[in-house]
Amino acid sequence: MIQYALAFAFAAIGLALLMNLWRLFRGPTMTDRVLAVDTMVINVIALIILYGIDQSTTIYFEAALLFAMFGFVSTVAYCKFLLRGDVIE
Repeated sequence: MIQYALAFAFAAIGLALLMNLWRLFRGPTMTDRVLAVDTMVINVIALIILYGIDQSTTIYFEAALLFAMFGFVSTVAYCKFLLRGDVIE
């Protein structure tokens, strides 16, 4: 039963990633593109966690945590760059 749930979750998150790619390329403003990339980071974190559940190992949860921290810092830095034109003051 868990395999069916994992297959459905993989398909749903894969579809969400495709819609994020569409927003990334189609987005009329730079803010739409930043939000699409941030949402893609969240979806990739979900894929890493699902893969960890599928493989029954905990190493992927640590990888997802590191990826989440990197995604957060890069999103904040890019938003600061868009607002001020400089990341480091």
